[in-house]
Amino acid sequence: MADTKSTAETGLEGIAAVVSEISSIENGVLRYRGVNIDDLAANSNFEETTFLLWTGRLPKADELAKLRKDLAANAVLPPELLQQIRGYGKTAAPMHALRTAVSAASLYDPDANAPVTDTAANARKALRLTAQIGTMVTAFHRVRQGLEPVTPKADYTIAQNFLYTMTGQEPTDTAVKAFDQALVLHADHELPASTFTARCIASTLSDMHSALTGAIAALKGPLHGGANEQVMVMLEKVGVAENAGPFIKNALANKEKIMGFGHRVYSKMPGGDPRAKWLRKMSEALGKQTGNTKWFDMSVIIHDIMVEESRAKGKDLLPNVDFYSASVYTYLGIPRDLFTPIFAVARISGWTAQIIEQWAGNRLIRPRAEYRGVESAPYVPVAQR
Repeated sequence: MADTKSTAETGLEGIAAVVSEISSIENGVLRYRGVNIDDLAANSNFEETTFLLWTGRLPKADELAKLRKDLAANAVLPPELLQQIRGYGKTAAPMHALRTAVSAASLYDPDANAPVTDTAANARKALRLTAQIGTMVTAFHRVRQGLEPVTPKADYTIAQNFLYTMTGQEPTDTAVKAFDQALVLHADHELPASTFTARCIASTLSDMHSALTGAIAALKGPLHGGANEQVMVMLEKVGVAENAGPFIKNALANKEKIMGFGHRVYSKMPGGDPRAKWLRKMSEALGKQTGNTKWFDMSVIIHDIMVEESRAKGKDLLPNVDFYSASVYTYLGIPRDLFTPIFAVARISGWTAQIIEQWAGNRLIRPRAEYRGVESAPYVPVAQR
């Protein structure tokens, strides 16, 4: 391949595909627009973090109040979309329902046909989708249980409204704080498969709904957003803390993959995934509040065994964002198959920021493939084969 650079790596590992100002991972530190994730997790909230991702700066008090008001005002789904969701069926997978609902939302968006050069329309679409995606998830969840969807409240944050519209009950302050912090931690993450998918689609000058539909399709995979659901499947199989040690050691002996550990980027950086420690704290606090620490206790045992076993082999396999988020969501009373949709509820803030950034300096993303097949093969007529 004389006209290409020989840089192909399996999974594009270590290859920078785009230039971005939105989020970075350097020396094990995740930053949104230059702000350390630890500072955001400790002090910020999802709406403020969303403003930061969209604009490149933290909002003033009046700007934050306006964004919260605008998001809440747009959280109610168009009646036509809600009627579609009612027809998805009780056995539909939530990620299938969400992917379909986001795509269908384009049919009812007043800016759906605006050109991608219309920055004001792009901002309005990003706001509507960020406001509505949580309602899509909870409306479907209610319908599949034979219950009526709950209308979001105009004075609630996204975290409050998600928990409220999921159950129809007022969430506790502790639950809202934990869920809001989880949304902040999941809001953006440089260029994982879903974000890359969104930017690839956006680079063709397709619309925002199409790019987000593709992102959700990529997120669904168990090696990306679906990993947290698989962590909970594992914890349920373990059952009680006493079984954790034998279960994990047997799985490792059989060379089975333990979900929630390791990361393509953080595995080569000190300290591992910086988001994991915040979710561990949340899991412990929620376990104590509910009077049921078994999911947290099991997680800690598995964590310790994985670190010990990996270091014995010269590796440093640490928990990623998915590992403790599984127990956090379980303590919040969230069904396991909604874990990945929640990932989308958070990540849509980053996806929309990345899509808009792509359009701001767009060039079609069209990499090459490094061909390693047969160099030259003759065509043989079918009668001679």
